[in-house]
Amino acid sequence: MVLAAHPERHFTGSRAVRDLVLGMADGLTVPFALAAGLTGAIDATWIIVVAGLAEIAAGAIAMALGGYLAAKSDAEHYESERRREQREVHDKPQAEAAEVFEVLEGYGVKPEAAAPLVEALQRNPEGWVDFMMRFELGLERPDPRRALFSALTIGGAYVLGGLIPLWPYMTINRATTALAVSSTVTLVALLVFGYVKGRFTGAPPVRSALQTALIGGIAAAVAFTVASLITL
Repeated sequence: MVLAAHPERHFTGSRAVRDLVLGMADGLTVPFALAAGLTGAIDATWIIVVAGLAEIAAGAIAMALGGYLAAKSDAEHYESERRREQREVHDKPQAEAAEVFEVLEGYGVKPEAAAPLVEALQRNPEGWVDFMMRFELGLERPDPRRALFSALTIGGAYVLGGLIPLWPYMTINRATTALAVSSTVTLVALLVFGYVKGRFTGAPPVRSALQTALIGGIAAAVAFTVASLITL
């Protein structure tokens, strides 16, 4: 009897979501904290806007570059470990076969049941290397486009997030009024972003929303307080 296959839906965009979360979270928090801090020191919205835009540009570039280098480092690490595994499979096949038995034993597969799989892997060196990379080292081959995509995702999310708390300063002349509007808008954005992040990552959405808003609020409050104390 042949069993009909059923489609399984799993979320596979964890790395893209991680990049989006990283860029958006910092984009919402850092420019908001900067604007709040400057509001505590000056009442000139145009200065706050210029400083905010400069920070968004610098922050987006720095975050994007960091994401790019991190992804490149992951790819280089994977290739280095793969070359090492290829050498070991070629030079020390018995030791590598013993490691396969150990890996399978960790999944509850007894040696007599694992023997046919080990023999099959020995006949397919590249498949053997793939097996060792995935199950011994826990590494998966990175997407070659990952570095560029990561940089664009993080940088773009940072810019988008940074403009949300800054736009009230672009439309309101009085800094303290702009801060009040920015605080409300940013708080709502943090709550929505935290909730959506929770839905995608599997965390409780309400808790994720409250945590994200709390972190952003604390950062802005500290920046505003420090700037106010300095200008006393």
